Amino acid sequence: MTPPFDLPVPPIEMRKLVGPTDLDAFDNSTGGPVFPGLPPGSLRAVLDFGCGCGRIARQLIQQTTPPERYVGIDLHAGMIRWCQENLTPRAPQFRFEHHDVRYEPFNPGAGKPVVLPFPVADSSCSLVIAHSVFTHLLEEQTVFYLREVARVLAPDGILCSTWFLFDKSEYPMMQEFQNTLFINAVDPINAVIYDRTWLRQMTRAVGLTLLRVSPPTLRGFQWEILMTNRGWNSIDAEIPPDEGDIGLARAAAHVVDPD
Repeated sequence: MTPPFDLPVPPIEMRKLVGPTDLDAFDNSTGGPVFPGLPPGSLRAVLDFGCGCGRIARQLIQQTTPPERYVGIDLHAGMIRWCQENLTPRAPQFRFEHHDVRYEPFNPGAGKPVVLPFPVADSSCSLVIAHSVFTHLLEEQTVFYLREVARVLAPDGILCSTWFLFDKSEYPMMQEFQNTLFINAVDPINAVIYDRTWLRQMTRAVGLTLLRVSPPTLRGFQWEILMTNRGWNSIDAEIPPDEGDIGLARAAAHVVDPD
């Protein structure tokens, strides 16, 4: 079946909330693999944690061989509704669900939980995508969701994630229990930066292994980290030095826009 290349594009208001607004960032005009470095079979069953308005989903639909099953979840109800109305009709194996956790700018509600289990079965996912998600979660939330990743990954499954990292040994004033840095006093999860040693220890504690660690192209920006279950590969990859060029890549502004 020829993938649909004339898919609707999310409105500019939604694209601004997830970062890149350029239409090319949402497109896969060649139909090539979106994750070319992953082993065969990784796209059997995909969970896209923090799918936003479907940037990666749209690229996967256009892939020559799209995923057999895809579930995208996000706390922004309006973005999920847009994906349900514009992407699922073109690719019925793509399902989108509202992850109804509390975050005042995008999903307010005093009675809502701050974490929820993934809406998929144990050991059912060949690939979990978490692009620009752990960069916006507090430590307790990150621990919960790393455990969820370990729960839902198939034995040969892979987590493809991005992180902001720093080395706590360079900050002698930090206490043992302090593992994160923040850049925004009003909205701490605008960007959350994790100690690299803590991340290594926590992934081991929940049963995951660092499979591949790619440093950022801009120093201090997003590291790409692949993880898998420890049963498949129990040797952690090294976290190399951050020697990227110095530059700017500011996070998207978080404003109140739940619809």
